[in-house]
Amino acid sequence: MKNQIRGCIKINAEGKNLYGFINTLHQRKIAIFRQYVKGGTLSAEIYHSSLADVQEIAEDMDLTLTHFEYATLSEQIRRRKGRFGLILGLILVLGASLYFSGVIVTIDIQGNETVSDTSILIALAEIGIEEGTNFGQINYVWSENQLRLMIDKIAWAGMHRTGHRLVVEVTEIVDKPDMLVERIPCNVVAAREAEIVSVLVRDGQLMHIIGDYVFPGDMLINGITTDNNGRITLHHAMGEIIGKYSETVEFRDSFTNEKLQHTGKTEKRRSLKLFSLDIPLYFGRNRYEYSENSNYENNLYVFGKQLPIGIKTTEYIELSRTSATLSPEELKAELMEKIYLYEKNFLNECEIISRDIKEKATDEELILTVTYKLQGDICEQREIAIK
Repeated sequence: MKNQIRGCIKINAEGKNLYGFINTLHQRKIAIFRQYVKGGTLSAEIYHSSLADVQEIAEDMDLTLTHFEYATLSEQIRRRKGRFGLILGLILVLGASLYFSGVIVTIDIQGNETVSDTSILIALAEIGIEEGTNFGQINYVWSENQLRLMIDKIAWAGMHRTGHRLVVEVTEIVDKPDMLVERIPCNVVAAREAEIVSVLVRDGQLMHIIGDYVFPGDMLINGITTDNNGRITLHHAMGEIIGKYSETVEFRDSFTNEKLQHTGKTEKRRSLKLFSLDIPLYFGRNRYEYSENSNYENNLYVFGKQLPIGIKTTEYIELSRTSATLSPEELKAELMEKIYLYEKNFLNECEIISRDIKEKATDEELILTVTYKLQGDICEQREIAIK
């Protein structure tokens, strides 16, 4: 660390009186270290402040002296001492460090689930707490009570400072769950035309057995039962009736369609991020008719801490609308992808026994007609009207 501050220089001296040169340095109380003589050359290290004296002594004793300075902190400062922008930047960084050490740089909200961060930040801003607020101006007890009163769903709020962060902890009110009415009298009817392959009745009277063929709306489980004495009982009919059924779906697309493709042109727009403000560093609007964009930020760091100051860059990538003509094979591959997505999203709760795909092509489009043989639950609850 001492060498980093004072600066360290490596010297090489050649001549006849090297040891006399060394003795003279010691007599003049010039610090010299890591010295050795090899092949008629003296190698050693000295501090930068002693370089002028060492050069003068070497000249007087008719020695050839060469030197170079190690990369140290003091060397870097001297090399840049004429760069006023660097000095100004260093002053600004130090000033920013002092300023941000006493103000809120970030607000960290913890414990909220139903209440959004945005709602809490808006409420805090109304009572004078936001990024840039001086910590010394905050009345924590009063602010906690105000936040709790301003947002009905917050039962408790607490605030404390952690470095440059204001941590806001909240506990939300737990609402009493609504009572769900699950025992409304109902029948179970067939949702589609199918052949029954298995039955399971949990409540109510079974109206069809395995092997029966039913149509949409046919009664599967009756929610009204009558005992031997003629007394009627209403049930919330429940059960699982599995049936085999067919379903036909059509997928079509044209051979010629328009797509958006990258042109290779890009445009970057930058803005200065200062706390919650975005100050544009550009003029005009994005000139691309069609484009997609991506955002990234480069924030300023001081002593490893991220500050709410930086440059936000938005990169626009131009897209052009072009017409593309697909071959039958390419279009069929796209339609097969649609079939896969359909099965994944809409037929995931039933078993696909088989699928039959019929292909039909015209001059303009390709049509794939898929006939499925499926097996799954065919039940549909239908409420019983009670007078």
